[in-house]
Amino acid sequence: MVESTLETHVTPAVGNTSVTETINSSHPLYIAPSDSPGALLINTVFDGKSFGGWKRAMWIALTAKNKAGFIDGTTAEPAVGSDLHPSWSRSNNMVISWLLNSLSRDISESVLYYHTAKDIWVELEARFGQSSGARLYQLQKELSDLVQGSSDIAAYFTKIKRLWDELDTLDSFIPCSCICSCGAKEKNVKFKQDERLVKFLMGLNDSFCGARGNILMISPLPTIANAYALLVQEEKQREMQNTPKFPGESSSFAVTQQNTTGQRNFTTDYRVQRVHQT
Repeated sequence: MVESTLETHVTPAVGNTSVTETINSSHPLYIAPSDSPGALLINTVFDGKSFGGWKRAMWIALTAKNKAGFIDGTTAEPAVGSDLHPSWSRSNNMVISWLLNSLSRDISESVLYYHTAKDIWVELEARFGQSSGARLYQLQKELSDLVQGSSDIAAYFTKIKRLWDELDTLDSFIPCSCICSCGAKEKNVKFKQDERLVKFLMGLNDSFCGARGNILMISPLPTIANAYALLVQEEKQREMQNTPKFPGESSSFAVTQQNTTGQRNFTTDYRVQRVHQT
């Protein structure tokens, strides 16, 4: 069964002409049959911490729903009384419901009576989106204390990458977009990448000392992605070397040894018994 996805609205225009606008699945005012006010677009509920991660996840979800215009203002509210206003109001309330569902109870109650989704977004930005010195300190402290420990390369890299991404959302530094002929802009970007690469290598366990030294000897230093790939390859080679070539051989040896030991114990016990009988 094919569902109808077309809805046509006629909005009055100046003079005797009119503008016909069709709301289909690609229109920002279109609401899919699967959309509901109680839907959870993201798994993380924002409770006042890690606003950058929550903002990024919510932006991705709303973009996938073609509703990002309701929070950045590109989908403007039509004039009250126009044919499009009811559809806009319905979509706006749907986005508000999605935002409220992704907030903790205390935060959602504080923005419950805002009229538009954009007003809620702007309020959350003003309240939690500003660069916080305390949060910057906390992230830098976590980075300085982070080491590989018992984690594998993939898990360790995931932890440090998450901290870097959140730092980037708090970083107020705006790179220059001008055309540079002296190469200073590229050097600054490369310096930041090398700095993070060295931090990543410093947190590795001592067992990767050789691989770390080989990476540091590469000139110029490789990207973090290339270094990560080299370390994962080194880790997999070690796993292959530690795997027994003939797994059944060690098991057979253990059984034989156990049987031999049992026989020896039986013989010893038997001799002791003969001594007592004598």
